Amino acid sequence: MIHLTVNDAPVALEVPPLRRLLDVLREDLRLTGTKEGCGEGECGACTVLVDGAAVNSCLIPICQLEGATVRTIESAGLERIQQSFLDEGGSQCGICTPGMILATRAYLDERVAHGRPVDADSAREALAGNLCRCTGYGKIIAAVLAAAGAEA
Repeated sequence: MIHLTVNDAPVALEVPPLRRLLDVLREDLRLTGTKEGCGEGECGACTVLVDGAAVNSCLIPICQLEGATVRTIESAGLERIQQSFLDEGGSQCGICTPGMILATRAYLDERVAHGRPVDADSAREALAGNLCRCTGYGKIIAAVLAAAGAEA
């Protein structure tokens, strides 16, 4: 039995220990906002937050998450970032968007925690592991900067 917290709710799961977090979220918990892109940790579509850090859920076996806190795109507290992505046109087909939004949340939280400014260069670096085939990244970075301004 694996015990963790998903989107502020305690969860106890009896699943194979090497089952990917991505599969547990989508199939067992029916949280389908997390997308599978490559299944190899290269695209970031499956990004979720584990204890506040952005991780590729396709690479994490559930057995490593005993006692962990997981946040997915379905969690509360992402509305301002989501609105920034809508306002700035930072999402197109939607496959990468949940991962981009969660990577943005981790980036903004890290910057605030360490008193560092939010800027385009550091935003690009923070989202470097998240690939988008539609937008060309300019609008995504604009969305991140707009989200930072909205939360200031």
